[in-house]
Amino acid sequence: MKMMRTAVFFGLIYLALSCTPGVPEVNLLPLPKEVRWEKGTVPAAEPEVRWVDSIPGARLNADEAYRLSVGKEGIRIQAVTERGLWNARQTLKQLDRDGHVPCCTITDWPSFRVRGWMMDVGRTYISLEELYREVDAFSQFKLNVFHLHLTENEAWRMESRKYPQLNAPESMTRQSGKFYTQEELRALDAYCRERGVTLVPELDMPGHSAAFERALGFGMQSAQGLAVVKDLLEEVMEVFSSEYIHIGTDEVRFTMPDFVPEVVAFVRSKGRKAVSWNPGWNYAPGEIDATQLWSYRGKAQAGIPAVDCRLHYINHFDLFGDIIGLHTSRIYDADEGSPDLAGSIIALWNDRYIPDERAIILENNLYASALALADRAWRGGGYQYFNDFGTILPESGPAREDFLDFEERMLPHLAGLPSRYVRQGRARWELSPVYDNGGDLEAVFPPEKGEWETERVLTGSGFYLRHVWGPSIVAGVYPDPQPGSTVYARARVWSDADQTVGLLFETQNHSRSEHDAPDPDGAWDYRHSRIWLNGEELLPPAGTVLGWNTVLVKLPVGAFSTPETRLVKWMFTCAFTTPDGRSAAPLKYDGLTL
Repeated sequence: MKMMRTAVFFGLIYLALSCTPGVPEVNLLPLPKEVRWEKGTVPAAEPEVRWVDSIPGARLNADEAYRLSVGKEGIRIQAVTERGLWNARQTLKQLDRDGHVPCCTITDWPSFRVRGWMMDVGRTYISLEELYREVDAFSQFKLNVFHLHLTENEAWRMESRKYPQLNAPESMTRQSGKFYTQEELRALDAYCRERGVTLVPELDMPGHSAAFERALGFGMQSAQGLAVVKDLLEEVMEVFSSEYIHIGTDEVRFTMPDFVPEVVAFVRSKGRKAVSWNPGWNYAPGEIDATQLWSYRGKAQAGIPAVDCRLHYINHFDLFGDIIGLHTSRIYDADEGSPDLAGSIIALWNDRYIPDERAIILENNLYASALALADRAWRGGGYQYFNDFGTILPESGPAREDFLDFEERMLPHLAGLPSRYVRQGRARWELSPVYDNGGDLEAVFPPEKGEWETERVLTGSGFYLRHVWGPSIVAGVYPDPQPGSTVYARARVWSDADQTVGLLFETQNHSRSEHDAPDPDGAWDYRHSRIWLNGEELLPPAGTVLGWNTVLVKLPVGAFSTPETRLVKWMFTCAFTTPDGRSAAPLKYDGLTL
């Protein structure tokens, strides 16, 4: 039996299976604002397009609104702009089943005008093939902003014809010599435009600029450096069509007071608008065109459009829990956008080098996370901000039902995309009481002796007992977890015929921004977490089982920061999958059919 060991452990076990429920006939994502279904279907055909001044009922973002009518008279689209037409066509594609479209009238518009994703290609070069795949996939779900972080301490990834030494191998400390030519980036920009996506380029300045200093021999915060930065911005504006240019400004000590104001003024003098990270340079209204909020400390300001990226760094996300928080969360705790609140972006930072590009995409759960944001940012609303119940699926109520509905709509769309996410909404786990391990991570407690007491029942496949950011920022299962604790988790899974299925299991989802030590050979983590299947302990790789199956997981934790792991995630993931890892295995968790 072979097991791949990356950020998660994937092995094969034997279980008997039951049948899965059928998927809905129509899986619209994002969910439209207003849908009126009618009887019958019509053959799919090229729609009649009518340009209108407004879409009645569309209260926000009229440029992206549309009305789609399908009936005996055929298929008609009303839109104000090309972007509205693009959005209508994506909905129409999702309605098409074997060349027939159900009769309906859909009136739709986005709650937030910015809905996007960011890729850090400065630290790690991502192939054009993957970037095009993302644009193709995400534009289908009406994501409309692609933020491309082109420069970092490690490398300057955009070709400069004025300063070619920026792209020289000796100026890079990671993937030396790998960069995008201006022709490649111009083609990518055009490809985005054709699909209703704005590509926003970022040259990070004046921080995160060690590659600049290595190549040129001086820093940005100098008269000479500022002159070069303006030349480089001119190259950016010759290649990219976006109205907005991202100038960075985060995580740096400002030594040249005029640097940022000069850069903003230069961008504006060319007819463009400047975006800056927040926290970063401190602006008053009118001094910047938009800010992108990062970390929980980012604050929106009246008079400055803000993009909420707080707690949306998916390089810190796990496979299952955080996507619940992402989808159920209100964007900046608001129901919909406003002149001062533009929308939201998820970000994938490649701080730690992972040479396998596919692993980067899978371990960061990029595609499922992007679809979660696409649904929420289009629909608006939500049930709390990310830091309330956050990553824990409620036991009942509208937030739970909404997530289960989203999951069912999302899974068919994920089928052809690189993703490890599988259905989790009806998996059932029991948690034991919390035991005080007194600092002994190998201490034995009643569940290991066959004595079980259930203190709490959870649904899902991944749980933060204590979130990586701590309970004051993002809530986990326990409101005030203490160091030196041990919890056991148990699931009972029924099957009645032999079949090979997979197992996804982890107890420390490593943040890809951290330089943590790898897990010890032959162990799940440094905390002595353990897992048993029908009383037999499983070590990487996993074993085999049949019939009624009891999965017992031991979850001790010592300190919440250790020499091996700076940000300890007290959590676990355990999901049974099909052998290829693409879907949840159709099992029953004590009567709940997955």
